[in-house]
Amino acid sequence: MDFFAAQDRARRKTWQLIALFAIAIVGLIVATNVLVAVVVAFSTTPGIEYGVGETLNDQPAQTWLVISGGVLICVAGASLYKYFALRSGGRAIVEMLGGRLIDPGTQLLAERRLLNVVEEMAIAAGIRVPAVYRIDEPGINAFAAGFGTDDAVIGVTAGTLESLNREELQGVIGHEFSHVLNGDSRLNLRLIALLNGILFIGLVGRLLLHGAARSGGGRRNSGALPLVLLGVGLIVIGFAGTFCGNLIKAAVSRQREYLADAASVQFTRNPHGIANALRKIGGAASGSTLASARAAEMSHMFFGQAVHLFMNGLMATHPPLPLRIRAIEPGWDGTFLAGAAAAELEAAPGVAGFAAGTSKRQPSDVAATAGNPTAASLTEAQTLIGGLPQRCVDAAHDPWSARALICALLLPGDHAAHSGRADLLEPQVLQHLPQFETALVGLDDLQRLTIVSLAVPALLTLSRPQYDRFVADVIALIRADHRIELFEWVLHRVLLKSLKPHFEGAARLPVRHHSLDALQTHVAQVLSAIARAGSSEIAARQRAFAVGAAAMGKQLQFDGTDDANFARLNNALRELRTLHPLEMPKLIKGCAACALTDGATTSERALLIGIAATLDCPLPPDLAV
Repeated sequence: MDFFAAQDRARRKTWQLIALFAIAIVGLIVATNVLVAVVVAFSTTPGIEYGVGETLNDQPAQTWLVISGGVLICVAGASLYKYFALRSGGRAIVEMLGGRLIDPGTQLLAERRLLNVVEEMAIAAGIRVPAVYRIDEPGINAFAAGFGTDDAVIGVTAGTLESLNREELQGVIGHEFSHVLNGDSRLNLRLIALLNGILFIGLVGRLLLHGAARSGGGRRNSGALPLVLLGVGLIVIGFAGTFCGNLIKAAVSRQREYLADAASVQFTRNPHGIANALRKIGGAASGSTLASARAAEMSHMFFGQAVHLFMNGLMATHPPLPLRIRAIEPGWDGTFLAGAAAAELEAAPGVAGFAAGTSKRQPSDVAATAGNPTAASLTEAQTLIGGLPQRCVDAAHDPWSARALICALLLPGDHAAHSGRADLLEPQVLQHLPQFETALVGLDDLQRLTIVSLAVPALLTLSRPQYDRFVADVIALIRADHRIELFEWVLHRVLLKSLKPHFEGAARLPVRHHSLDALQTHVAQVLSAIARAGSSEIAARQRAFAVGAAAMGKQLQFDGTDDANFARLNNALRELRTLHPLEMPKLIKGCAACALTDGATTSERALLIGIAATLDCPLPPDLAV
């Protein structure tokens, strides 16, 4: 999958969705106008005398404009209401489905196994470790929801936890990560909002019938008869809108399920995992169905078909299970798996079928890895996690000790300086610090960033005041020596990129630049920062910068002066974030070429990951191994 092309397609797919939505609205307007004419024809004396055709002709144009405007206002209002209800992203969806946040520190075997899989895959994909929710439904299903990688959550049913083993979970979670990385999850949320407007017409009809009943609509010759007719007609139109909505969901969703299945196989290099998960769905009594009243509204977001619909073959949001399984395993014998339980001891992290070792990345390959993790990425993520002190891994799963752990990463090794800066912290954080004084010694920058990633789910459970205090503590520690070091800048970028959308809302920047040509000064600043981080020798810096500029085909001017507190880099990245997605690969290619010129140090790799994260271009940790 080409991450940047997928982001561009997601943008264009949104416009296609809006076009389908507009066509549906035109149909609703026409149907409602005809309905009003029918109601007038059958509930008034002139209408009965002249019929529907004459009634339509006799009405002034203003009448039809008012009706059409009313339909537009109802549909637009309902869509906007739902859109704003979903502004919190994935959390809004999972709360509607009654999901329960799984404690990051849980010791329940099935939940711990799931969280370990999600952590490994998120770090392998170079994105924030998402919060994971449990939905108490027996069907085997899962979903990813969010406007992007920064606010995505994973929801998993109890049936999935109880029925799937580790490799099957990897297949399912890999499928869901693909939806997040290629923009499907954002499109799915917008689809819910738009379709809510279409379905609202039926709700108006029910309200009219309810009003007619309260006003005595059942009595003969009641003045409420027009309301009854109008209400029944709007309910019928509402059913038609539901039919159109399901067709739109099916048109948008089906092919993307095949793509997500294929991406999962690429991610895990284990087709049996996701294929066996699908076979277990086919063999389970509940299949992948959900009993929740909101499941139909969100059916297109799930791993498997969540509800069965009228004319299911036409309107199903997912391809039939046999077709999905055979696309993964062409030699499948047609049998499903029934009664297989997931009970197993948690083995050391690993993925069946992985080839040992990977070749060194070439600069031209790095852009292709953005949002496109492979089995090698997952192996590297597992290696990074496995190389961390267990004390740190355990601490990352508790909100208080996770805060202390992040602060410890920013404290100097010298004990006297360490003690002086520690006075800036909350007492509850301070009491957790001593356990990390020796545990963090010897860890390189990539291992330290892995600790930050592992701590994110626990930090997402903070209250807003706790979050504000924690961020203030982090900034105070960074500024304590009046100079921002490279790792401090990267940690701050990655940490806020992970937490800020959850607590403060995701920032959605418009595309303002369609070419790198207008941003050459900013590009030069980014390449200069990478070159300066890689070596202290002027000649080596200039050589790395020249290689990066050549990789982009640009003539740029190297800036060898110190960038106090990364101010110039911050300004450059702020502007580069508005670059068109299809131009991003050139930028990432140049940055990678610069970083890898003489073999990337862990500091250069960390800086490159921090820059890419700021630009919403997630890079896997194996980019230079």
